[in-house]
Amino acid sequence: MTTAKIVLTGDINLLGVEDPAVPFRRIADTLHAADVVFGNLECCLYVPRERRVMARDDQSGYEGFYADPAAGEALRLAGIHVIGNANNQNYGSEAILASNDHLDRLGIAHAGTGRNQEAARAPIVLERGGLRFGFVQRTSQYWPNNHEAQAYFPGVAALKAYTAYQPPYYKDNKIPPNRPGAPAKVVTWTDREYLESFRQDIAALKAKSDVVVSSHHWGYGQDILDYQVEIAHAAIDAGADIVMGHGPHYGLAVEVYRGKPVYYGLGPFCFIKTNKRAHYGWVGMIAHVEVDRTGVVEAAFSLVRQNADKDVTICALQQEAPEITRLQAQSERFGTAMEVAGDRVLVFART
Repeated sequence: MTTAKIVLTGDINLLGVEDPAVPFRRIADTLHAADVVFGNLECCLYVPRERRVMARDDQSGYEGFYADPAAGEALRLAGIHVIGNANNQNYGSEAILASNDHLDRLGIAHAGTGRNQEAARAPIVLERGGLRFGFVQRTSQYWPNNHEAQAYFPGVAALKAYTAYQPPYYKDNKIPPNRPGAPAKVVTWTDREYLESFRQDIAALKAKSDVVVSSHHWGYGQDILDYQVEIAHAAIDAGADIVMGHGPHYGLAVEVYRGKPVYYGLGPFCFIKTNKRAHYGWVGMIAHVEVDRTGVVEAAFSLVRQNADKDVTICALQQEAPEITRLQAQSERFGTAMEVAGDRVLVFART
C-alpha cells in the first residue's frame, strides 16, 4: 500500500531574514525528503505604506508581524508546500490579502485567511503519490475587532473559546476555599456554534481527502487547556487524522487519541526576531508522520533550534535530555509513551 511522509512545523516568522537561502539550508534535506510539508506562518509578507496610527477606540492596539515579501522565497527554497496563516500575528485586511497574493506568486498553498469567511475557512487539498491530503487551520488567538473574517470582510478563520475563573475547591487544588487570596481555577471551553461548524468542515474535508491535518493556533504558556483538548478530540472524532497546535513558544505534550497523534504545541520553527528584540536558541519540534490510505502508520518528532547564524537545525537528542524529560512528563496525563530513536522521538507506531 502507498505510504507518504508528512513533516509539520511550528511558528515561522520571517522578520529578520535578509538572505532567503539561509534559514532552512541546514534542514532542507529533511524537508525535501517529505512528500508534504506544512507549517504555520506567523507573519504577513507585507511592507506597510505607513505606520498605522492607533485610534483611542482601537481595542487591539496591534499591527501584527510584517516581513519583507522577499523573505517569503525562503519558504519555497525550503520545500514547504502548504502554510496555515490563521493566527494572532496575521493582522490587518490589507496585510493579509497582500501576503496571500505573494504566497500565490510563490506557488505555496495557504489556509486560514481570506477575503471573506468562506475563503478563510476553505481547506487546501493536495495530491501526492496517489494520496489526497487535506489541510485546515483555525485560530483561537485573535483580536476582538476587525480580525476575524466575516461574510464580506477579510480576516482569519476563528474558533472561539472562552475563559472563566472558578473559586478554588479543596478537591481541585488542595487549597481550602476559606483562604483569602487563593488563586482561581482557570476553566476554558469552546463556543458550541463555532465547534459544530468546525466539525462539519472537518467531516466535509475528510469526504474528499485520504489524510486530514487539522492545525490550530491556541494555548497559553506550557499549560494544555481544556478547550485545546476539546477541539483536538472533536477534530479527530469528525475525521481528522492529525492535529497540530502552535502559538506558545514551547514544545508541548503529545497525545495519541484513537490511534491518531495530537501535537499540542510544536513551538517555534523559524523565529529570528519580533518587532522588539532578537530570539535565538528557542527549542521547537517538527512532527514526522507516516501515513497510508487507512490512516497514520507512525508518528514521531524531532527537536529544532535556530542558532545565532539564523540557521534552523535538528538537535542532537543526547544534548536535549532536559527537554525530552519535560515533554515526557507533560505527556503522561495522556498516557503517551515516548521512545528515542536516533534524532527522533517515536510516539506511535501502528501494529
